[in-house]
Amino acid sequence: MDLKSLIRTVPNYPKPGILFRDISTLLYNGNALKYITEIYYNRYKDKKINGIASIEARGFIFGAILSEKLGIAFIPIRKKGKLPCKVYREKYELEYGTDELEVDITAIKKNDNILIMDDLIATGGTAIAAGNLVNRFDANIYEYTFLIDLPDLGGSKKLINKNYSVYSLMKFSGE
Repeated sequence: MDLKSLIRTVPNYPKPGILFRDISTLLYNGNALKYITEIYYNRYKDKKINGIASIEARGFIFGAILSEKLGIAFIPIRKKGKLPCKVYREKYELEYGTDELEVDITAIKKNDNILIMDDLIATGGTAIAAGNLVNRFDANIYEYTFLIDLPDLGGSKKLINKNYSVYSLMKFSGE
């Protein structure tokens, strides 16, 4: 299945110069979602992973489906102020501003093996912040996985340079 053909590119969103890769059009295709889930499932089904930490909001889609299929914990990493409990908080920068991520302080156990999952990696700010949150638990990051990698923006390279394994289903260069 040609997943790239199902991704809509929106120029100049959310600001001039950005090519926004919109996965909404892919989600409208149930067969594509099933196909993606099977790829991820086959990659991780025999691994010793305790949970999937997914980043709000689009990362939740894939993380929740895969965690259910694998029978492991789903760990939502939320934007600041959305969790009604004690949290670890991490500030980060992205290509069009700054924000903060939070995770429930009871969500992960020491030495857990965690898969960090999001829909897209650009500059790596969000992914690095999520990894910093997982590291606060003294847990292990098994791998980072993304539906889309924008290699021209260098995020996956930053993770690799920190000795993390990175997997993505597709890459979009600056076209």
